[in-house]
Amino acid sequence: MYIIAIGWLWVVLMMAITESNLVAATLTFVFYGLLPCALLLWLLGTPARRRRQAAAQAEDEKP
Repeated sequence: MYIIAIGWLWVVLMMAITESNLVAATLTFVFYGLLPCALLLWLLGTPARRRRQAAAQAEDEKP
């Protein structure tokens, strides 16, 4: 999963480098790269977070 995110960020970085000015490059990188990757990793990490939370609660409930 992380290799896909790294690859996508690389492609978006190359897109941002070709932009005409710094503002356009920054906005391209943030809105095409960082935000979608953060959302994707957060959504795909939800089941693991729920499992860890359930395991922690089960550990707390042990006598």
